[in-house]
Amino acid sequence: MGAMAVQQMADRVAGLMEERLNLNGRDLSAKVRRGGRLLPKKVRDAAQLLADAAEKSKNPKLLGQIDMGAVADAYDACVRHLMTVDPAERRRNLLAGMVGSVGFGVLALILGIIALLAWRGYL
Repeated sequence: MGAMAVQQMADRVAGLMEERLNLNGRDLSAKVRRGGRLLPKKVRDAAQLLADAAEKSKNPKLLGQIDMGAVADAYDACVRHLMTVDPAERRRNLLAGMVGSVGFGVLALILGIIALLAWRGYL
């Protein structure tokens, strides 16, 4: 496995992160930073390892420092997780969470108004 293979793996993971998680950035390390809580810790660490390896692979002297087995495992972990992410389901869950929190706020406001009216003797 050479420098091109490591760079192709990093590009594939970056593409999946952009497609599945809607993360923008110029390279994989920027997307991992922006990802934050969207990725589990193990996948985030694997993606960061892959990003570091892709950066090292640009320099021929540093290419020997890359553990290709760890890079392959990190790539597999990232792809395995990102292929299970459904963008439409993420949007639905986000919308459902927003509607639920707004609905709870409106319910609390209505109950507060009813309690105030009952306390003041209007009900």
